[in-house]
Amino acid sequence: MSLMMPLEVANLIRELRQQLGFSQEKLAAKLGVSFRTVNRWENGRAVPSSLALKQVEGLLHSMSNSSKATVRECGRELLAKYFQE
Repeated sequence: MSLMMPLEVANLIRELRQQLGFSQEKLAAKLGVSFRTVNRWENGRAVPSSLALKQVEGLLHSMSNSSKATVRECGRELLAKYFQE
C-alpha cells in the first residue's frame, strides 16, 4: 500500500461513502469508528491510522468481489486509484 496524502485520503473516504450510499454515521459503524472520526477524515482534519486504512482497503476488496456489477466496479476502481502497489 502506498502512502497517501491527507487530501487523497479525504477523497477516498468521501468517494467510498458516496459510492456505497452510506452516511458518515453508517460508514463509521461499518469501520468501527465514530461519526466524528469519519467526518474529520473526510474533511482532511485527520488521517486514518494504518489499521483503519487496512479496514478501508479490505472493504474495497470485498466490494470488488460483490455479485453486484456496479459495486464490484466501484471497488475495483477505488482500489486501483488509491491502493496501487
